[in-house]
Amino acid sequence: MLVIGAAAPQMRDLAAGPLAAPDAVLMANAAQGLVRFDATGQIVPGLAERWNVSDDGLTYIFRIATTNWPDGKKVTAQQVARILKRLVATSSNDPLKDTLGAVGDIVAMTDRVVDIELRAPRPNLLEILAQPEFAIARDGAGTGPFAVAGGTAAGGDLRLVREQAADGDEEGTARREEVLLGGANIVQAINTFGGGKADIVLGGTFADLPYPLSRKQTAQALQFDPASGLFGLVPVRSGGLLDNVEVRQLLSQAIDRGALVDALHVPGLAARATLLEPNLDGMPTVAQPAWFGTVLSDRRSAIAATAARLLPTGDPKPTLRVFLPEGPGARMLLNRLTADWGAVGILVEPAPDLKSADLALVDEVAPSTSAAWFLRRFRCDQVPVCDAAADQLLDAARQTAVPAQRYALLGQAAAAMDNAQLFIPLAAPVRWSLVAERVTGFAGNRYARHTLTDLEQRLNPGGN
Repeated sequence: MLVIGAAAPQMRDLAAGPLAAPDAVLMANAAQGLVRFDATGQIVPGLAERWNVSDDGLTYIFRIATTNWPDGKKVTAQQVARILKRLVATSSNDPLKDTLGAVGDIVAMTDRVVDIELRAPRPNLLEILAQPEFAIARDGAGTGPFAVAGGTAAGGDLRLVREQAADGDEEGTARREEVLLGGANIVQAINTFGGGKADIVLGGTFADLPYPLSRKQTAQALQFDPASGLFGLVPVRSGGLLDNVEVRQLLSQAIDRGALVDALHVPGLAARATLLEPNLDGMPTVAQPAWFGTVLSDRRSAIAATAARLLPTGDPKPTLRVFLPEGPGARMLLNRLTADWGAVGILVEPAPDLKSADLALVDEVAPSTSAAWFLRRFRCDQVPVCDAAADQLLDAARQTAVPAQRYALLGQAAAAMDNAQLFIPLAAPVRWSLVAERVTGFAGNRYARHTLTDLEQRLNPGGN
């Protein structure tokens, strides 16, 4: 198995910062959290064998399974509580710590019971705790479900193993499961899979999607996650053209999202014009902007008139620099923006880095079904072009203990951010994998997280 990334997977200190894709797969499978995801994205027991939630939703009690660290020492609730408190501490750089802002305390009640107390109900808490950013690791090691075997395999891959009791075997006979896990750049991953030397490739995005689509063998092996999250553009500089809300709205309306979605060739992918997506916790149906229901060709004249009013005439034309990832899919997006914004008199250039950009791409999968994650990404302490009134609504939503009131406040904040066009949505994030025909048990899910525990190989059991 290969994960697209710049380096081989390693166990990481989660408080040190974001995880690269190969590291996230390793952490999720070798250092499970209190709970974890199954293949379809459902919550299943991890380090905790069971849990209870209080009627008011403010207390989560987890009973830790009897297990040991790789060095043979017992795993205790005190250790687990200490690890989790470090990950949500002010000094932590864990990218998901803000999602646990409602946590009041994490305490060990006994050697095997961890109590998480919330200031307000959070029905998506288990989804967050199942993310690899909240894996339970100590001294660079976790409790499974797989263990990292000593040494590395050919090519620097890690050998992950676990002993699993055979189904229906009353004598407890164990069977050994083994997976080779490595990291590779996109070209290496495609070539290795195409040559039959890897059964699965994980971590694909829109930027590198044209690579597998260009080959019949890999195109047939493509599987897409029905990913939830953000895929669009955000201003990363203030003091210029993008300070004008009408200009931001013009840019959003001028994009031919239908053409972009068609060019990506992702089944089920739909254009999006709002920050929030459908079917988030407690949120009503998202109201689309009035212009979104009209085809672009029918609104070009109105867009042109708005551009003539807002933008300076003559030369030089206004220029926007856009920072995108590397890859043919990103170049396709840049070409789309160049054509659509060029039609209203704006030049588009690629930015070599974030510092020199006016706009940057946000391509992130949501860690839970909470609307708050979508909105808090655009607070004034996160982005240079913001809406202070929306921030106040988000603060009020975090503080209220009444779920209905929280959802109403989040809805108001979302409407304010959409009206201010703080984000230019395009579609859902694109996440793809390559899965060989002989592999069973693989499934896509909204979190684009993939466990190794459900995978089976029908043929060639010695492969990777």
